[in-house]
Amino acid sequence: MRKTLSVLTLSLLASVAMADDNTNAAVGGGLGGALGNVVGGALGGSTGAAIGAGVGGAAGGAMSAKDGKKTEAAIGGGLGAAGGSVIGNKVGGSTGAAIGAGLGGAAGGALGNSMADDNDHDHSGGHKHKHKHKNKHRD
Repeated sequence: MRKTLSVLTLSLLASVAMADDNTNAAVGGGLGGALGNVVGGALGGSTGAAIGAGVGGAAGGAMSAKDGKKTEAAIGGGLGAAGGSVIGNKVGGSTGAAIGAGLGGAAGGALGNSMADDNDHDHSGGHKHKHKHKNKHRD
């Protein structure tokens, strides 16, 4: 089981290099949420699983997002993974919690990254005017 999980994790992380921004954040948030859920569940039951999923989803979303989008991807991945863990636990026990944390972290990471794209309107495309003495025209 450990070997399978390690191989799956490494293969998914390697595939991130060839994906776009939202896919990167989704894979990072999903992997972080699922792995955090498993570790947290082993340490602290269902409460630990939810906390671990939130922390793992936030870390995975932030690590896989580009600069300027890390905060949104971390918030989305963390909230999605924690919520998915709690809902999945109610529906399908510990296995459902791990699946819910992965899906919630993926959806939240991608949504957070996409929201960062929508809020990225502060770049001015116009020409900047210099107000220095040497640039003033003399008649």
